[in-house]
Amino acid sequence: MANTPTPHNEAKLGDFAKTVLMPGDPLRAKFIAENFLEDAKLVNNVRGIQGYTGTYKGKPVSVMASGMGMPSMAIYSYELFNFYDVDNIIRVGTAGVVDPSLKVRDVVFGQGACTNSNFQLQYRLPGTYAPICSYELLEKAVNVARDMGIKPIVGNLYSSDIFYDDAVSLSEWQKMGVLATEMEAAALYMNAARAGKNALAICTISDNPFTGEATTAEERQLTFTTMMKIALEIA
Repeated sequence: MANTPTPHNEAKLGDFAKTVLMPGDPLRAKFIAENFLEDAKLVNNVRGIQGYTGTYKGKPVSVMASGMGMPSMAIYSYELFNFYDVDNIIRVGTAGVVDPSLKVRDVVFGQGACTNSNFQLQYRLPGTYAPICSYELLEKAVNVARDMGIKPIVGNLYSSDIFYDDAVSLSEWQKMGVLATEMEAAALYMNAARAGKNALAICTISDNPFTGEATTAEERQLTFTTMMKIALEIA
């Protein structure tokens, strides 16, 4: 933990709390800091990836953007786990429908994260690794959701390296019981496993490719508060 600051993070060791919420969008990080944290202080703004630390119900909590995609998530979560002594990262992001029973604005907990990424090749494993979340964080999140009157939706995510995919066939993932598609969870879960830390992806369904229903960028930034509240309660 001597590599601070980093090329991507100007914060000093101790500037981040033990738990960090990570939305993809820096503006969503700012929204969480300004609307849910007390005495929030900007601790990182390199490349506009805003990171804040404040308190929630008296407990230190940080929030910082991950950017889009697994390469970006991989950099920021790796540094938080390995250089900044962070123990828990909770992704609060958006996802698209794979399971047609899901509706826009449903909240999904990623128990596991299938992927088309080659991220795991760096570990030289003699097989295929299955990225999974921290059960401790998942159990807490499910209990908080129930206390809020929300039925927990728990299952597999599909973390894709490709947004505009010429060959995408979500129906194949659908056959395997995958709930939703996003672009960060698998790398986050593998970084957490390698560092011996905890991670969980809580995602709000932002669009349905089967029906064409979708939310706006402003709605994704400002109105997906249920997942934020759940994440803050387990921080």
